[in-house]
Amino acid sequence: MVRTTPVLAARTLLLLLFILAMGSFTARALECDLSQYRPQAGLEAAISGEELVVRWTGTAGNPLRLRLTINQGVPMIRAIELRKASDWIPLARNLVPEFGVTTGVRRSGHGLLEENRWDVYWDAPLSIPGAPTGNPNLPRKPEEVRKFKASYQATGCKVKTDGARLEISFPGVSMGIFSGSLQFTVYRGTSLLRQELIAKTDEPSVAFKYYGGLAGFALLDFAKVAWRDVGGNPQEYGFGGSPNEDPVALRARNRLAIVTGKNGSIAFFPPPHQFFFARQLEVNLGYVWYRKDSESAFSIGIRHGDSHEGYNPTWIQQVFALYNAPPGTWQRMPIYFFLSPENAGACRDSAMAFTHGDRYKPLPGYKTLVTHFHTAFAQELLNSGSLDTLAPWIPAMRALGINIAHIFDFHGDGHPRDPGPLRLKELEDYFAACRRHSDRDFLILPGEEANAYLGGHYNILFPKPVFWTQLRPPAAPFVEDHARYGKVYHTGSAADIFELMKAENALVWQTHPRTKGSTFYPDKIRETDYFKSDQWLGAAFKALPVDLSQKRLGEIRCLGTLDDMNNWGRPKHMMGEVDTYKKFPEYDLYGDFNVNYLKLDRTPGFDDWSAINRALRDGDFFVATGEVLIRDWKVKRTGAHLDVTADIEWTFPLEFVEVVWGDGEKTDRQIISATDLPPFGSKQFRVRLSAGNKKWVRFAAWDSAVNGAFTQPIHLK
Repeated sequence: MVRTTPVLAARTLLLLLFILAMGSFTARALECDLSQYRPQAGLEAAISGEELVVRWTGTAGNPLRLRLTINQGVPMIRAIELRKASDWIPLARNLVPEFGVTTGVRRSGHGLLEENRWDVYWDAPLSIPGAPTGNPNLPRKPEEVRKFKASYQATGCKVKTDGARLEISFPGVSMGIFSGSLQFTVYRGTSLLRQELIAKTDEPSVAFKYYGGLAGFALLDFAKVAWRDVGGNPQEYGFGGSPNEDPVALRARNRLAIVTGKNGSIAFFPPPHQFFFARQLEVNLGYVWYRKDSESAFSIGIRHGDSHEGYNPTWIQQVFALYNAPPGTWQRMPIYFFLSPENAGACRDSAMAFTHGDRYKPLPGYKTLVTHFHTAFAQELLNSGSLDTLAPWIPAMRALGINIAHIFDFHGDGHPRDPGPLRLKELEDYFAACRRHSDRDFLILPGEEANAYLGGHYNILFPKPVFWTQLRPPAAPFVEDHARYGKVYHTGSAADIFELMKAENALVWQTHPRTKGSTFYPDKIRETDYFKSDQWLGAAFKALPVDLSQKRLGEIRCLGTLDDMNNWGRPKHMMGEVDTYKKFPEYDLYGDFNVNYLKLDRTPGFDDWSAINRALRDGDFFVATGEVLIRDWKVKRTGAHLDVTADIEWTFPLEFVEVVWGDGEKTDRQIISATDLPPFGSKQFRVRLSAGNKKWVRFAAWDSAVNGAFTQPIHLK
């Protein structure tokens, strides 16, 4: 006998009431504002009695139909239908959107002022009472953490044509301290369906995470949910167990699961990158879920975990920052569905195409470089007893299509502040390990986040292995000829580091600018000789913090830093960085990564990678999440004008491209909408600007899932 809990009893009663309500639903014309709708071939919407019927051309030209209605204030999907022969076949019926948020209080920390609290990294609003140090106004109180579920009071809908997409919104959504609307978006040329809650709060200092999904899937229509576990093994559940009280989180590889049945399959997944706020590890926390609600119905969706997990030391548990929700900002909380007439395997392949199979696509003339990983590589191999031990992060990165992995040892491991004997031997082992595990098209670059003397946190990249210490005893020379290691540098000041940078043609850049250990940097050093030099490359990019109201990753902290640095005078660049620790085979890396595409014909060998330093110094690279690629771009002065051309390709439907420039004081931009373009496209964009007093120009492109790519600024002669 199955025990009926109060939760299950209540859910069963709600389902029964919903079914009764559907049975008593009176046919009343749906009120829908079509004033912003423009009919076009392959993308149509029309009122049909109590329904809004949306038709569009999906992937491979397959016709799709979405029938939407309102039942007692609740927007619902009456049917998702596929065209087979001359008939419309239901893929799914009578589905109800489900959303909820968990909120906490955003605190500043790590030296940030309260007005800069939105850039905080060291915050874990759900951790009660919190670590004794790191954030102000601790301990946290249990009542700070609140959970709200969306409720609906819709009386009508609005349909808007935006290029080659239709947006159907239902106002009247309440979710605790948030209020807003529910929106469905379909895109001509793809079988993607985007469902999102768009809501704002007026409360100050709100941090939040959300879950979303669809309830009401009938077991008569779907036989199972399928996914791959963290090891890549196929798994499935046929809903043969008893009903669930809570969502069952699936630690699904690639952040993707599929429900499949007699008429086709539906994949469900979060946005590839914007969904993930910064953490220290890429532990898969179970981002998709199912829930068997009764013996005849189930629900599916996406979610975040409730806390950090992994091998990590206790201090990393202080990092689970959630999203920012500044007062009055419209937070967009999406979930994607891919609708397919085929089986689960084919559906999965189609959905995975949007991220190139979670792999960085090779581009002729480019090599992929990722940077900022604290893997404690040499120490790990020495602890294993052999420098020939294969560290688990190496195959994980190679599987992503990485050519150059730039790692940072001596960050909690080794003896970075030792004046000589220990440090130099550890550098010798570090170089040997990197040399030994590099390959013809996979180079391990030995880097270091030295953080000594210059201000804030920074990385130093030499063009070859260099022996140096971060301490210089009073009697020690700046350079010595060592019997075992050859030339060895000893540094004890910013002036010494700068001399080292020049002597060995090193590049330095600010890691995580304006947050963490680089709070208030590089601003504080903008007038130093070393920052103004060509040895100082610039700063690093990472989607930190995450604000779901923004259309670009790293919109304010990162891209704002890039533009400010170039307005200060000298050409400065921005490297994509990841900034995480050890990796294991079960981790899901892609969502937390970005990559640098460097203009290189080949991957350099270990003992001389100066070609990498030259490409970086010349700005011959672009940063990308992987879904948008900038194959080439140029700026040409023609009289009083600047002609900007850029060849790009993309997978998700594109949102916009932009040309950004500065005059030495302020930054401006021209945005070109690209919503009329199909998914999986390519195009050369041409933009003519007045040359005016522009000092520098850069180009960027962003898609509808807030994936993107940006070039380095070109300073005009």
